[in-house]
Amino acid sequence: MPERKDRARNIEKLEMRPVEFECHGELLRGDLYLPKNRSHNSKLPSVIVTGAWTSIKEQMSGLYASELALRGFASLAFDFRGWGLSARDDKVKYLENPNRKIDDIRAAIDFMGRCEEVDPDKICGLGICGSAGYMSAATGGNRHIHSLALVGPQLYNSEIIAEVYGGADEVIALLKLGRDASIHEVPRYIVAASKVDETALMYGVEYYTDEDRGLIPEFDNKFNLASWEELLTFDGVGTAEKQNQPTLIIHSEAAAAPKGVKEFARRMGDRATTLWFEDVSQFDFYDKSAPIDRALEAVTEHFHSTL
Repeated sequence: MPERKDRARNIEKLEMRPVEFECHGELLRGDLYLPKNRSHNSKLPSVIVTGAWTSIKEQMSGLYASELALRGFASLAFDFRGWGLSARDDKVKYLENPNRKIDDIRAAIDFMGRCEEVDPDKICGLGICGSAGYMSAATGGNRHIHSLALVGPQLYNSEIIAEVYGGADEVIALLKLGRDASIHEVPRYIVAASKVDETALMYGVEYYTDEDRGLIPEFDNKFNLASWEELLTFDGVGTAEKQNQPTLIIHSEAAAAPKGVKEFARRMGDRATTLWFEDVSQFDFYDKSAPIDRALEAVTEHFHSTL
């Protein structure tokens, strides 16, 4: 993947079109990336790209979408309801609710099928980090999707959730916190990422706390405490059971919860291909040139070979 100056020049090879579509009567806003050198008489294969939890379309999903457009795809990065530009008219904000986001992805799939530039028989899904389970749930058994890729997937089940969050008692406490927040008259938000606020969801976590990386002006940097119940009871690993798309999984032992990825792949059997990178952290998958370039090469090959 090109470095920033080269990437800025490459953006000139793309058309980025602001788009809107609805989910359950609520408006979602996104960016549709198209290669400028496309034949206007032909339909393009397309990819819907989603990013890590709390993220917006100007972060990793937009990066991957723009790079895929340079490789000949019509690519969509969008803000989930309550996040980024989609939060503008939404009363429910900063809610990391897997089922709500799964519905948003399904709405995005329907939208792409209606785009005049898109071949409706060649629509793909790409889920990055925390949205990988959402993407898997939204695309499994969906006749409008024809191929799937997961990059740096953060796939949890109840066992892994207990390990990540410090044991069953800590999970129970977070569930209670989430339930209390969900019935609270006023929404309860905390900072999503901070280097100084120890109460932040992601305290001292790289990428999100670096202005040269994920801490961009558009980033909401908030987390709705009512998220916890749905988030901690969502079984991302279990979505493999209904996942019938040819699937490429790209991960690293140095990234988030490789145990969940291995179990997901085991359940998918020969429907999935797993590519393991060495010494690549979770955050490297978000914006580091070398692993992203390798991932995009593999994802592009996978989509072309399975469509």
